Amino acid sequence: MVLVDKKILAGGISMVSVGLVLLFYLNSTSPIGQADMTQTQIDDLLTKQEENKNYSNLVGMISGVGFLLVLISFGARKRKGTQKQ
Repeated sequence: MVLVDKKILAGGISMVSVGLVLLFYLNSTSPIGQADMTQTQIDDLLTKQEENKNYSNLVGMISGVGFLLVLISFGARKRKGTQKQ
């Protein structure tokens, strides 16, 4: 008797792995300012940094849901017909 639901486990592992890959990508491409920037360049930089932060939050949520699916898969049991008593 298997106590792990393999479909939920596979979905959770895939969500966690995609989330981690995207998180590493977003951290490596974060916008960085330079010296002697004009005000419009500073505004664009702040906008890009905010977008990067928002995407990082979204990716963190995706990874968190994937981790929850992995945890749920260990407790999920397939039900066939009626319950045994």
